[in-house]
Amino acid sequence: MSLVTTYLTGLRQALPSESLEQLNLAHGASAEGLQTLTERYPLCPASLLELLGHIDGTHFRDYPGGTVIVLILGSDVLEYPYFLSAAAQILEDARGYTDSIRGIYGDYLDEYPETVGPGIDIDLGMNQRLCFSHCMNNGGTSKLYIDFNPAAGGTVGQVLRYLHDPDSYEVIADSFDQYLQQLIDDDFAFVEREI
Repeated sequence: MSLVTTYLTGLRQALPSESLEQLNLAHGASAEGLQTLTERYPLCPASLLELLGHIDGTHFRDYPGGTVIVLILGSDVLEYPYFLSAAAQILEDARGYTDSIRGIYGDYLDEYPETVGPGIDIDLGMNQRLCFSHCMNNGGTSKLYIDFNPAAGGTVGQVLRYLHDPDSYEVIADSFDQYLQQLIDDDFAFVEREI
């Protein structure tokens, strides 16, 4: 059984029935959509492509049976579960957010260097990272990225979490596979269970 299959099996067992009913409306991304994503991000992890091949987004995503709005991912910030972006949403994010961390914050980083964790290149345009997830506040509070161009000490393919107010950028896993495994090992703690 693949990591993604294990993840989805556990997720479906953890989700409340209403969320599961919605998630069952979802279908996978088209082969063309996945190919376009791979062309834009050649190092896109196979496990993310596999996940999108099952579920092409849960962030206000319209499917033939209805709209899916289900939080199916988590991070180190438990109070903010996350949506999975659709392949087209990932590409849209890549077109719209070209500033670097240094470009966004400027001199603030000199005063508050703890804003950015180790292994993160502050001069890299944010669209060079693959944004695969927005949190429950539609991304304004937190987003998750796969970072293919780390700074010294980082790992190609590391998962980066952005958090707002106070803003911070932290590596939360060395790879997307490790990220999914962490969520499995934490027993899908981001899911609000039925009582």
